[in-house]
Amino acid sequence: MQYTWNDIEQHIADCTHCSLSRTRNRPVMGRGSHQADIMLIAEAPGGQEDLQGIPFVGNSGEILDRLLRDCGLSREEIYITNIIKCHPPGNRDPKEEEKEACFSYLKYETFLLKPRIIVCLGCVAAQRKRILIKSWKNIIIYKKELCFHSSFLLYRKVLHSENF
Repeated sequence: MQYTWNDIEQHIADCTHCSLSRTRNRPVMGRGSHQADIMLIAEAPGGQEDLQGIPFVGNSGEILDRLLRDCGLSREEIYITNIIKCHPPGNRDPKEEEKEACFSYLKYETFLLKPRIIVCLGCVAAQRKRILIKSWKNIIIYKKELCFHSSFLLYRKVLHSENF
């Protein structure tokens, strides 16, 4: 069956495949241009994302916006999503069964978008890159060693150093 963006969003809104569906406020579907060449993938929504239903809001979102501007880009030109669509309690790393429960949504987002570049933000997202692109060709994947999640920069106070 061929799904549309609206179909995926509705499936995510109705999802009860894991225990996170019982503790979330709002599931967080990816956002941005559906014709974007660049797809950013992070691990999971944080507390602010859970409240608003939008990826990368709050302090991490401000940092991401600044980094995008420095690259001559905006959120409207890229697509941003997460491996899982619900906020894990206490901002813990997603459990394997939670990642598995959401992985089909990420695959459909990637299938519909057909990005030229996928940037995995952080360890959890980078661990999934091989599975995601197994059958894809002509996609550039930026390695996890080069792409920190914006919250890493925030909490490590890298933004206040002379190197940033």
